[in-house]
Amino acid sequence: MSARLASVTTYRKMGDEDLAQVLAIENAVHAHPWTRGNFADSLDAGYHCWLAEREARLVGYGIVLVGAGEAHLLNLSVALEWQRRGIGGELTRFLARLARDYGAERIFLEVRPSNSAARALYASSGFSEIGVRRAYYPAADGREDALVMEMRLP
Repeated sequence: MSARLASVTTYRKMGDEDLAQVLAIENAVHAHPWTRGNFADSLDAGYHCWLAEREARLVGYGIVLVGAGEAHLLNLSVALEWQRRGIGGELTRFLARLARDYGAERIFLEVRPSNSAARALYASSGFSEIGVRRAYYPAADGREDALVMEMRLP
């Protein structure tokens, strides 16, 4: 008798050596992606930069800034071929626990109003909309607002 194990997500810290793979995902999933410099600056600044892996493959990543009892989820992305498999929710929960473990009492993020999948993911993870940042994101026809979301961490 054999049992088939479900694919398990593992996490590890991002390093400079991971940036080529991270950028490949970033460029594939975002119309206005972060640059290599954005990721390198996050690493250099000591932000919490984590990779999600399944089956020895990079499937997603997240970057969180923690300080003064708060956290800010700066980037959370899942590779196209791994989307809608629960990885985004797992990664969101992982990063929220990490923020809490580093003393954050709440975590914030911005999301495009047009990104309904991300909005649904964050809402199902416990985030609530608390405000709007006008003309926050670059867009094809100018600028797009950002919805500000918050989750209190237990």
